[in-house]
Amino acid sequence: MTTQHLLLAAATLAASVTATAATATTQVHYQQLDVQGVTVFYREAGSAQAPTVLLLHGFGASSYMFRDLMPKLAEKYHVIAPDLPGFGQTTVSPAVKFSYNFDNLAAVMDAFTQAKGLQRYALYVFDYGAPVGWRLAVKHPDKITAIVSQNGNAYEEGLSAGWADMRKAWANPTAENREALRKFNTAQMLKWQYTEGVQDQSVIAPETYQLAYAAIERHGVEPQLDLLMDYGSNVKQYSQLHQYFRSKQPPLLAIWGKQDPFFIPAGAQAFRRDNPKAEVQFVNSGHFAIETHGNEIAAAMLEFLGRNLQASAL
Repeated sequence: MTTQHLLLAAATLAASVTATAATATTQVHYQQLDVQGVTVFYREAGSAQAPTVLLLHGFGASSYMFRDLMPKLAEKYHVIAPDLPGFGQTTVSPAVKFSYNFDNLAAVMDAFTQAKGLQRYALYVFDYGAPVGWRLAVKHPDKITAIVSQNGNAYEEGLSAGWADMRKAWANPTAENREALRKFNTAQMLKWQYTEGVQDQSVIAPETYQLAYAAIERHGVEPQLDLLMDYGSNVKQYSQLHQYFRSKQPPLLAIWGKQDPFFIPAGAQAFRRDNPKAEVQFVNSGHFAIETHGNEIAAAMLEFLGRNLQASAL
């Protein structure tokens, strides 16, 4: 064998070893952790020695929405994506009397991060994941290294007219007004939330909304109605959150599907009012922008986190 052949073989072997190591690092693992009578299902990837990014999903979804994002982030970060109680594969023990409200969802996630030993972490929040993440940030401001909000609302002006039925129920929580919210949990409505505002609906995998509907059927629709009825509590807590933004000025990227029928672009722009350093980007998509513009969102996150997490470590 010639020297050239030996060098080529060595280079090929090195590339193979590097690729194998990269695959091992970015491999997503599926695990469970029991906290407060809740068996939290979560996905985890990346080196535990790297900075941590906690991904919090929203309504009509689960950690499944991060299936493509996680391997990309895991090349540089320790990435964890739990299913919230009432969603995905997370289950609540029948022996536990669990009230489905956002305070309790946040309490479970707080206990989960502590059980995982997460001392500091960046947040990615989406939809329902936002009020959960906001509670974590307000309670533990020094733990939060950066925030990425993908259609995760924090301001009144971000709520569209599509919230009219919910607002009516918050103001007057009658059985009739609660029942009117049941339509948001139908298979047809879930699909609409994925496809509305999307130019090319053929890029939306049907499993996304089908799995979300299957989870509602499995857990029951009542927890979902409880959360819709409680969402008004998040709006009431906005003032505390805005004070956190003003006092701590966390690095923040709001990357928004500008055709979202529920959380409109004004909500993304509003972050700059209390946090002038907030960065705002829009993609031409709807609520579940990660399903149509996942590559752009991943690239924006990697650039943003690369600048800000390195700076925070200095």
